[in-house]
Amino acid sequence: MIAIYAAAMTEPNDPQPAAPARPVTAVSRAATILRYLGRSQEPLGVSRIARDLELIPSTALNILRTLVHEDLVVFEPNTKRYSLGIGILGIARDMLGGSDFVQAMQSHLENIAATFDVAAIAVELDSHEHMVVVALARPRLNLSIHVNIGSQFPALISATGRCVAAQRGWDRQRLARSFEALRWQNPPAFETWLDEIEAARRDGYAIDDGNYIRGIVIIAAPISQSAGAPSRAVVAVGLAAQLDDGQRQALARRLRAVVDGLAD
Repeated sequence: MIAIYAAAMTEPNDPQPAAPARPVTAVSRAATILRYLGRSQEPLGVSRIARDLELIPSTALNILRTLVHEDLVVFEPNTKRYSLGIGILGIARDMLGGSDFVQAMQSHLENIAATFDVAAIAVELDSHEHMVVVALARPRLNLSIHVNIGSQFPALISATGRCVAAQRGWDRQRLARSFEALRWQNPPAFETWLDEIEAARRDGYAIDDGNYIRGIVIIAAPISQSAGAPSRAVVAVGLAAQLDDGQRQALARRLRAVVDGLAD
């Protein structure tokens, strides 16, 4: 099964929302622990958490106990390890249920998935330079493509990355620094990537043909936003062997039509 997500990889100079003048340390540490547990494939002990996040063990333990009390983290007494709790699901459900973007996209995604037998997803850029899946529709066929709500990947990777780079208008030097930090299974040449960014700016969509993940075609169309709003895109993910050039172009036009309809 192919997982459409990646570990965090950010460019230190990428634009970030202004940090609070005086961040609340305990809140920042709690959020860091929650993200760390979310990325882990197994429950973790307090010593491991404290070591990996460079926290004092007693501090990590106090935060974890508070998160357990709030149902955001679960403690397993037998193993003395921690994992995310069901309280996280409630927060995520409430957020998605109240999102106008998610509600507007869902029927479009289901239609695209049924018509083209691809995974259709909507993504939004978070404050840590990751695109996060906020809505999805799965294909009728089992294409062995695994993507879930909350899956995330670096902002500049894949087809969405070409669209984001096209929106930002960075100079060559800055794009080169960001490109070097990306991890592809079949990386494009830098000059090719630059050409594809220009094509995304011109055409309003981008295609990743097996660069991010071998054998997988990813097509993305960016959704226009007001200045300062999160970057969003509608994305289709399918097997390269099942999408010929004509189908890819038809799919790209469909994504553009969805995006244009949202702008109306």
